[in-house]
Amino acid sequence: MASGDAPVSVRGALDDLVTEPLSHIIDPENFTPRLLALLSNALVWRESHELRRRFGLGTNDWRVISALAIRPGSSATEVSEFIGVNKAVVSKSVYTLVARTLIVLVDGPRGSRPMYLTEAGAQMHEEMLPISVSGQDIILEGIEPADVNRLNALLRQMIERVRDAQGDGTAADLGD
Repeated sequence: MASGDAPVSVRGALDDLVTEPLSHIIDPENFTPRLLALLSNALVWRESHELRRRFGLGTNDWRVISALAIRPGSSATEVSEFIGVNKAVVSKSVYTLVARTLIVLVDGPRGSRPMYLTEAGAQMHEEMLPISVSGQDIILEGIEPADVNRLNALLRQMIERVRDAQGDGTAADLGD
């Protein structure tokens, strides 16, 4: 509360409550971003819980390890862009993974810091991979391969549209 603001009395606050659903709302069962978020959150929770239990590492640590397995020598900025998270999140994981000797940073050209898995990091990747893959297996069970291919194509198309909207300022304009 800002200085000088008087507290709202409970009686006054109760007079101002909205107790009925609003008329202009999203349809929670058909709002695609919500459904994608629910699915992602469920998978991340499941994966993170298992990774922490078994290895003492979380989903973001796994994402960095996986990114370096795919793109050895990437910088933290490149990993951040590849996995779609803030560089601060990647930096925190890098610190953890370096401390565990799962990755190393080397001096690169023009002050860059390429990162590589160590042998222990490559072994950790092999041990963590089945946990991540099992999440995909759960959500795709019983879905025809052609439908999975179509779903993945649609998801890539959606990702590209969001990136394009961010690039032209559209996404930022929708916020505040």
